[in-house]
Amino acid sequence: MKDFFDKSFEIFHKDWPLVTAGTMDNFNTMTIGWGGVGTLWRKPVVTVYVKPIRYTHSFLKSNDYFTVSFYDEQYRDALNFLGNHSGRDMNKVEKVGFEPIAIGESITFKQAKTTVLCRKIYEQNIDASAVPSDVVDKYYTEDAPHTMFVGEVIDIIE
Repeated sequence: MKDFFDKSFEIFHKDWPLVTAGTMDNFNTMTIGWGGVGTLWRKPVVTVYVKPIRYTHSFLKSNDYFTVSFYDEQYRDALNFLGNHSGRDMNKVEKVGFEPIAIGESITFKQAKTTVLCRKIYEQNIDASAVPSDVVDKYYTEDAPHTMFVGEVIDIIE
């Protein structure tokens, strides 16, 4: 059981998944390191955290579905690029050679080894006044706190 928890704690921090929202005509993606899997209201869920300054945030806000996709180690450089460059400034997906594909009412990429399709069921901005001061000092001195997006797992595609 410990191995299961060890791996579940690592899938966001170490595996660097992409969160993607939008349509084939208009979407954005970014690498995330914060998230979790669990249950809420008797539904399997994925939770992701994205700062409002990130371009992907607006896509998560304005779409009912999003995906969280996972990749083999060979794509580490591409994931690093996708997390460190804005889709506002360039077509970063094209730049790394990823091929977008529709999945349900959202987007993933042909290169993904696993994609979780989620229907957004809750979102809330993190209240910095309720966060420990050392966390505020480390993460929230310059930008607004993250928004938490909770998605019901609709499908898992491998």
